[in-house]
Formats: sequence, structure tokens, C-alpha cells
Amino acid sequence: MTKAELVKTLKEKANLATNAQAEAAYDGLFKILSDTLKKGDSIAVSGFGSFKVVERKARTGRNPRTGKEIAIPASKAVKFTPGKALKESL
Repeated sequence: MTKAELVKTLKEKANLATNAQAEAAYDGLFKILSDTLKKGDSIAVSGFGSFKVVERKARTGRNPRTGKEIAIPASKAVKFTPGKALKESL
């Protein structure tokens, strides 16, 4: 599903008057999610799941083309854990 499709569906489900209102709500939601995760906090949405930031350790990898070992630096990533209701609905 693309952003345009999500905005259209959000407009219909939330009974919003215009696509601009739906897009503002969409942008606001993802801004809140991004800002919260950047601070290192987790987000739990009851019935849907939770998002949290995890740290990955530095490790050694291998270039698949040449076979040469490369150093992969430590990084942060977002981990999503689905909630019980979401798992059961699938």
C-alpha cells in the first residue's frame, strides 16, 4: 500500500473532509513515531504491537562479490513486535 492509498483510506475511515486533512494526520502520526524513537523511547499500540530501538553490535561481514572481509559498524535499528490481536488476525 502506498502513502496515497493510506491517505485515501484514512480519509474514508476517519470521516475527514479532505485529503489534505488526512495527509496532515498521516504526517503527524509518523512524525510523532519518529521523534519518540529518536529519543530512544518505545511505542506500544494496544492490539497492534510495539516499536523499540535496538542496538546492533559491530561485526565482521563478507563482501559477497569478492569474498573479502569487511567491518560492519555498530548501528541502531527499529524493531517491531506484533501484538496478540494482530497475530491472531493474520
